[in-house]
Amino acid sequence: MLIERMRKWRHAFKLDPNRALSNAALERICLSGTDVVIVSGTDGITYENSERLVSRISAYPIDCVQEVSRAEAVVPGVEGYLLPTVLNADDTRWIVGAQQRAVKSYGDWIPWEDTAGVGYIVLNPDSRVGRLTGSQTDLTSADIIAYTRLAEHLFHLPALYIEYSGRWGDPSMVKAAQEAAKRLHLFYGGGINGPDEARRMASLVDTVVIGNLAHRNVDAALTTVEAVKETRKQMN
Repeated sequence: MLIERMRKWRHAFKLDPNRALSNAALERICLSGTDVVIVSGTDGITYENSERLVSRISAYPIDCVQEVSRAEAVVPGVEGYLLPTVLNADDTRWIVGAQQRAVKSYGDWIPWEDTAGVGYIVLNPDSRVGRLTGSQTDLTSADIIAYTRLAEHLFHLPALYIEYSGRWGDPSMVKAAQEAAKRLHLFYGGGINGPDEARRMASLVDTVVIGNLAHRNVDAALTTVEAVKETRKQMN
């Protein structure tokens, strides 16, 4: 099941189908020792560009999952699907509306054992996902604790993603989620530019996700893999 595999992820690369990535860079990413490659994006996501990226990744011995931002762009044959719900979105369409419509249209074909819901707390108001979902980002640590408890105890989600999307996050906010979570698998993504930042967040969450850096500077992105893995070893 996807949820069981997800709990083993410590480092992930998130690649955008709508952004350029050379074959050489993709090969280095897929052979880097990362635990999973997540195909995901906000703008310009189509079936065609998603399928093209998934097909390129499939040439390498690495798990590939797709985070579903548009139901029409879902590609068969990946190892699993992450279905996001933005808990602090001002527009309920991004909490349950889009998900309900997708299940209504495709529910008979969804491989539920390979599908996992992921609660998102989006904290960068200037990010594309923040603007799209109208996320309420002026939050306190008490708000983060409340969202974490809702995700775990009321919604029974398996995972929670603290998303700063292109900007370095506030470790105290991430720490608040860590302390409130009992069984939730915690993801962090945003603003990691090298190993020091990767280590800092790896000490607070279960999975560190590298997105923009992989497209912008693959050399720097690759340094985060060992940094995250070594941090987790030291904590165990």
